[in-house]
Amino acid sequence: NMCRHHRSFPVLQRKEDEGALVINSGYGVENCTRERLTRILIGSNIPTPESIMVNTDERVIDRMNKLGMTKAWVKRGDFHTMHKEDVTYVRHPEEAQEVVQEYFLRGIKRAVVSRHIEGELLKFYGVYGTPWFYCFYHHGSRDKQAMDEDKPSFDHEAFKEVCTRAAEALDIKIYGGDAIILPDGSFSIIDFNDWPSFAACRVEASGVIARAILAEIKKHNAAKSKKK
Repeated sequence: NMCRHHRSFPVLQRKEDEGALVINSGYGVENCTRERLTRILIGSNIPTPESIMVNTDERVIDRMNKLGMTKAWVKRGDFHTMHKEDVTYVRHPEEAQEVVQEYFLRGIKRAVVSRHIEGELLKFYGVYGTPWFYCFYHHGSRDKQAMDEDKPSFDHEAFKEVCTRAAEALDIKIYGGDAIILPDGSFSIIDFNDWPSFAACRVEASGVIARAILAEIKKHNAAKSKKK
């Protein structure tokens, strides 16, 4: 389960506190659960959609109307996404209320409601502490170059820098996620994950990840030797 179960977090965290080397800190993995992730991104001034955090037994229609939030994404707040129903697109506050109530009936106590942003979906992967970074527009066509010509251009270095800051704030070294690129070239991170699949760049990424882990092992062993 990639150590994403609630019972896994304290085990990893205890090992880490006892001095074990944990790649992708147990605290960082827990930070990637939806509500924590949203709060940390907002608190760290990382571009991310406007969101409200709610109890699933409360009324969300009034809060959404007050913010002028119509189209939105309702996401379970207590965990990583496990099922497609854990992230649901809604077209108006009344529909959002229905989804929140469904979460309540499923035993999910907290939800995050995020404003829908119109733009193009960009997927990204990175390894903190290295210059390596990979991102690409998500689409079904194999003719990637032709498809990308129709997508908005954006500042790759600025986007990479924002992702690096997010990884640092979340305490995640091996990461990936999703962002929306707006027509004007600005961007907003909508998801950030520990240990993503790296499916689009696995051969290249595997070597970078291995070298990063070996460097962490060397640094960890050196610190242990100094203590002796």
